[in-house]
Amino acid sequence: MSDEKSRYTDEDLHEFKELIDKKLAEAREDLNQLKQSLSYADDNSTNDTASSFKMMEDGSETMSREETAQLAARQEKFISHLESAMRRIENKTYGICRATGKLIRKERLRLVPHATLSIEAKQQQDRR
Repeated sequence: MSDEKSRYTDEDLHEFKELIDKKLAEAREDLNQLKQSLSYADDNSTNDTASSFKMMEDGSETMSREETAQLAARQEKFISHLESAMRRIENKTYGICRATGKLIRKERLRLVPHATLSIEAKQQQDRR
């Protein structure tokens, strides 16, 4: 029988749960701020300035709104990944590589708490 653990201990899972809880709170706050900036972007218009300046500003505002919307979409995806990680913690499958079935190293999970692949499996996937 192998000495290698098949899952993380409840103590380890608790540590990761706290880490993910913190990251989720931060991510949700960031998303809230991005959504607010999208909804309030129109409040900062320059109705009383020269038309050529206003036209340039409108173009940059559109670009900024698009970038903000992309950031918000990325943040929503990140939150979804973190929530999935929380479900894996609850059912005690957290930290198990979905490609190899082995434990993902703690160092990787601390940096990327929603990881579902070990570094080795991720590198192999990226080569394809």
